[in-house]
Amino acid sequence: MNRRQSYAALVALLLLVAVAGCSGTEAGDGPDDDADGTPAPSSSGTDRRAGGPHWQPRPGLRWQWQLDGKVDTSVGVPVYDIDGFENSARTVKELHDRGAKVICYVNAGAWEDFRADQKAFPKRLLGAPNKGWKGEKWLDIRRLDELRPIMAARFDMCREKGFDAVEPDLTEGYRNRTGFPLSGADQLAFNRMLAGLAHERGMAVGLKNDLDQIPALVGDFDFAVNEQCAEFEECEKLTPFVKNGKAVFHVEYALEPKEFCAEAQRLGLSSMRKKLGLDAWREPCH
Repeated sequence: MNRRQSYAALVALLLLVAVAGCSGTEAGDGPDDDADGTPAPSSSGTDRRAGGPHWQPRPGLRWQWQLDGKVDTSVGVPVYDIDGFENSARTVKELHDRGAKVICYVNAGAWEDFRADQKAFPKRLLGAPNKGWKGEKWLDIRRLDELRPIMAARFDMCREKGFDAVEPDLTEGYRNRTGFPLSGADQLAFNRMLAGLAHERGMAVGLKNDLDQIPALVGDFDFAVNEQCAEFEECEKLTPFVKNGKAVFHVEYALEPKEFCAEAQRLGLSSMRKKLGLDAWREPCH
């Protein structure tokens, strides 16, 4: 496409957006409005405008996190976090039809030998095994030039399936034995790249764990996902998200709800107990 064709296409797109804006309804008019007053997006990923306004989950939203087994769509919460590869656009649409927002889980910090795109990763980027997780190896996150197109393709998949947000996992490799001399600066650059890729595609993005870098990253991410902050007495570190009006989706595995729910609710976290396998079972705080 030459410059003149590109300009014509841009003008046509702007006219289309203007017409769509005039014909829309105000928030609160339709049945698909979320509990926090945010209108649900189109269930079709192809309708989502790249770089358009993205969802901003607010503190206190109830949620479900299921990465194993067929997704139970009947839980009746306003937010679901499910595996991006293992679930289809049909599942995302079903959840949208039930009034829920849907987060796309993808592993960003480690290679997995069971994913459809596993051959896209150059072998030189694969480091030490991720201890405790069969088939996973840490990635050399310093190589942004090589990882950006791979992660962009994954985020494209999430957008095309209609997801509202992305949860990139393993975003604190610099604190682990990855086989690479990763620094905190390397991690910040990688995590910000991920946030930018999501926002460019009109999706929200969550910071997974990485508690020590929250002060530097809270402005780049739209929500947080945390595991076991109560068990390790670290939940206070998540308060910058809540103070900025951003949700913290939190789970505990070993503790009983009576051991963490009071503090979690005081801090404004969206908390529940889950099994480590992250199947459909959940025991929420409220």
